[in-house]
Amino acid sequence: MTPRAGTGGRPPGSAQRAGLDVVDVLLVEDDPGDVLMTREAFEQYQIRGRLHVVSDGEQALHFLRKSGNYPDVPTPGLILLDLNLPRRNGLEVLAELKADSRLLWIPVVVLTTSQAEEDIVRSYSLHANAYISKPVDFDRFIAVIGQIDDFFLGLVKLPSSAG
Repeated sequence: MTPRAGTGGRPPGSAQRAGLDVVDVLLVEDDPGDVLMTREAFEQYQIRGRLHVVSDGEQALHFLRKSGNYPDVPTPGLILLDLNLPRRNGLEVLAELKADSRLLWIPVVVLTTSQAEEDIVRSYSLHANAYISKPVDFDRFIAVIGQIDDFFLGLVKLPSSAG
């Protein structure tokens, strides 16, 4: 692994979060290759987050509402959301999530292949916290996940719950 600039040669985020709680991260992604790369990035950057994965928008809403097959899952502290999903697309998930007072506090990073201005504007109008176009190159994809870690799980103070 080659550390990014400003990390002092250590895995990004590792020293800053020593002793802090682990954050549950929900990845909503239907592409098995992107799921695998995200898992590899979590391992490579020693991300102090538990990664939970669902593969469509309907599963995401069940996970977030702790319904269906997900009655005992943790509430995530961060959501990585693809837009191009089966059953319910990411914009529909984002709209429902941000309309639910029990869930609207959860930061959402849209992580998608779409570079369409309409998707960017719509995501932010639905209160996405960030919009990132997925790089197709493996090393750049891994680096993007590391940067999300540095910012959302290292620098930013996330709420532990809605209360």
